[in-house]
Amino acid sequence: MADVNIVKFVTDNVFLIGVALVSGGMLVWPVLRRGSGGPSVSPQDATLLINRQDALVLDVRTPEEFGKGHILNARNVPLGQLEGRTGELQKHKAKPVIVCEDGVRSGGAAALRKAGFDKVYTLAGGISAWQQAGLPVEK
Repeated sequence: MADVNIVKFVTDNVFLIGVALVSGGMLVWPVLRRGSGGPSVSPQDATLLINRQDALVLDVRTPEEFGKGHILNARNVPLGQLEGRTGELQKHKAKPVIVCEDGVRSGGAAALRKAGFDKVYTLAGGISAWQQAGLPVEK
């Protein structure tokens, strides 16, 4: 009898159950994405890494996005070219590397870890969080 009630409940409320599953998935998605990118740092923590440990800021946005504004002294290597250009970054392997993405992309930090970089961080919130914190950008 209980099985019949469960089936009836599900068939009567299939739309609501679908909405609940989709909204739950949307809540879990950012946590899963953040976990796959490895550790992230706030803009304030990033400035400490830059000032105290001479961290490299690697901006993996497109050259057009980079040209509109980027963190001071950041190096631009578009995400699509990153795997092929990790050799250019080998001299920075001992330093922390802060990957600046725009929130839509992912994988810049993962590509660097795959190339043997140990201290790789993602800038939480990307360039927009940097700007919202009132930190300087250059064009």
